[in-house]
Amino acid sequence: MQKLVIILWGFFLGIAHCSLCIGADGILRQAGPEGVVIQSAPNSVLQKVPDTLAQAQELMDFVQSQERLNKKGLENCKKALDLCIKALKKDPDNFKANWMAAKVCWLYGMYAHELYLADWKGACRLYGEKGMTYAEKAIALKKKRVEGYFWYGMNVGIYSDSVSIITALIEGLKGKVQNSFETAYKYDKYFDHGGPIAALGRFWAILPWPFKDKDLAMKYYREYQKTEFFGIPYTVQVHVYFAELLMDNQKTRKEAKALLEAVPEISKNQYWNDQARALLDDM
Repeated sequence: MQKLVIILWGFFLGIAHCSLCIGADGILRQAGPEGVVIQSAPNSVLQKVPDTLAQAQELMDFVQSQERLNKKGLENCKKALDLCIKALKKDPDNFKANWMAAKVCWLYGMYAHELYLADWKGACRLYGEKGMTYAEKAIALKKKRVEGYFWYGMNVGIYSDSVSIITALIEGLKGKVQNSFETAYKYDKYFDHGGPIAALGRFWAILPWPFKDKDLAMKYYREYQKTEFFGIPYTVQVHVYFAELLMDNQKTRKEAKALLEAVPEISKNQYWNDQARALLDDM
């Protein structure tokens, strides 16, 4: 596993007995007890110290690179969230920290579900609610960026897994999710491996009558199918979701079968392999 903290011995040893100050010219200066400047360096030196968000991002990247999930991944999600929260305590209006916190909340809920944890519904509800709050803050901070909108919708998704889609509809989340995903699609539909495209396909496919729109779902899935992100381990769930839609029509059941049979070849993720096998058994 990659080291998450780089210990800059030379840097710290060199300033162990000095105080730091930044002048009006933007230069970092080190001063002794009497205030005598003994060394100066460009402000860029500060960037060598690993910040909390960089560490959180590295943790999330590592978790998402693992096809075989385990509880260690959940622990890393918690660590990443703690780092984001630490950054937000220093700066509550940090846009990046808010949307990253929203993302890691979604990751935690999703992995709790995929690992078949006994209380996965409780985890999805708790972290889904937290994630929505962080995402709403990110939207408020930067209304023309994709991140807040996308992760808001994704967190509603894991929240809905815990309370049911009907409950989410009663709580008035349908319009908010639709707006979030459509806005994310408008600003950057290829964000997070084409996430907004696939999310809209799933959104229109799983809504209950009279909101469900299979034609619109098919439109988005066909669009996603043409992207470079279709058929990679990170997006293996799209094969399963798309196959569910294709199974509804006798004319496309053969294509659905092919998608499901490809899942084990794409990813070793046990949860999605189990989902694909269950659908194949139903055909």
